[in-house]
Amino acid sequence: MTWVYLFLAGIFEVVWSTTMKLSNGFSHFWWTILTFIGMAISFGLLALSLKNLPLSLAYPIWTGVGAVGSIIMGVIFFGDKLSIFTWFFVILLIIGIIGIKLTSGH
Repeated sequence: MTWVYLFLAGIFEVVWSTTMKLSNGFSHFWWTILTFIGMAISFGLLALSLKNLPLSLAYPIWTGVGAVGSIIMGVIFFGDKLSIFTWFFVILLIIGIIGIKLTSGH
């Protein structure tokens, strides 16, 4: 269940970063509320995963899932344009996340 908590924490990091963008600098009330709810859920799930995983493993995976998810959200929903070189580094980030998980022994 620890890995599920960690993965969901990363997904909720994508939720709060996306709703933060939609809040337009916290000027839209409901998007702002959803941002803080997403943050609370993300941090709460990260805290649960840290009961059984070392910080050196959980934190980079949490931020990596959030980073990759936010990149994808930006491209799909906000029209962000990434160069082929940027996509190369996104792929390296995904490989790094998988590598950390596979070599962690947890």
